[in-house]
Amino acid sequence: MKIWSMMQKKGTPQHDKLFCLRPLLDTLTTACKAHYHPRQNISINERMVTTKVYTGMTQFMKAKPTKWGFKLFVLADSMNGYTIDFAVYTGKSQFASGVGLAYDSVMSLIKPAFLGHGYHLYVDSFYTSPKLFKDLFAMKIGACGTYREHQKECPRTQNNTLTKKDPRGTIRWIRDGPLVFVKWMDIREVAVCSTIHPAFTGETVARRFKDQDGQWVSENVLCPNPVTQYNKNMGGVDLSHQLIQYYTVHHKTMHWYRTLFYHFLDIAATNAYILHKEYYQDKAKKHREFLEELAAQLCGVSVAVPPSKAPGQHVPVPIAAQSDQKKRASYGRRGCVQCRKIREKEQSTPWKCKVCDVALCVIADRNCFEVWHEDQ
Repeated sequence: MKIWSMMQKKGTPQHDKLFCLRPLLDTLTTACKAHYHPRQNISINERMVTTKVYTGMTQFMKAKPTKWGFKLFVLADSMNGYTIDFAVYTGKSQFASGVGLAYDSVMSLIKPAFLGHGYHLYVDSFYTSPKLFKDLFAMKIGACGTYREHQKECPRTQNNTLTKKDPRGTIRWIRDGPLVFVKWMDIREVAVCSTIHPAFTGETVARRFKDQDGQWVSENVLCPNPVTQYNKNMGGVDLSHQLIQYYTVHHKTMHWYRTLFYHFLDIAATNAYILHKEYYQDKAKKHREFLEELAAQLCGVSVAVPPSKAPGQHVPVPIAAQSDQKKRASYGRRGCVQCRKIREKEQSTPWKCKVCDVALCVIADRNCFEVWHEDQ
């Protein structure tokens, strides 16, 4: 009845484009916030979920490695990449604040009732604005991010500008109440705004130069404190996305809701692995081992159960009929299960056990066929 009710509201401001995924989405975001409280440094950025299915929610982002897909606004812990909260962008909202999408997306993810106060938020130039940073400062949450000079309320003065002729390490800054606007010359100009850091604390970074003889030499150049802290703490969402991509369940589908469903599974599994590492520290399992055990527990089986064997004589036979003599060295090869289990390497072989139907190496210096059957 609820789904039919939402279908009837299609085309009205009350229609929820994610109504078929809303129960799962709400359950997942609630669980993400309930089982982990983030450290002080957090970051917000976009994440693209690949899809070629055309919907009213599909976005194009030229600067992202994934150009087409669903856009998610993600709040993550800068230390370990844990996804604290996220929201799927469904298009222009009828109930926007009028300040802008960047402002609304940050305020929808920053919830002092859950987070509390004293956090340091890092964002890129899409989100940075003096109004947002001042409102966050009033909520006792500091913010730091790169900014664009044409942004509203940003300082525009010729007395504080950098030129292309300025050497690396040149610093300029302006303070406006709690806001400090810093410009720093690296290969190109870098502009950062912050309500957390002082403009300069004497920090340096290593850079390579060509000397008069044309040789590359390393030299330390001055660097503002907001720039070093931004580079250190901005990658929380990228780290989360990297962990997801290692063992993602995403695959092609013509149904858009399945694409998001698969990504929700990836977020849940990756967050579970991060919590596992946080709890067990040095005794934590490897990422792949953890996911294998997680999948086995969800299916109600044990990962230690060996494959069943039918009665009969175990003899090595070719995996595929080698009709073409030119391809007999490579035709029909599969990965050896013993090499994958013991050596943790992918070694292909043209041989398999006739009874067990598993691929096993049979060569002079590595007889996986014999070893595998001895262990069973």
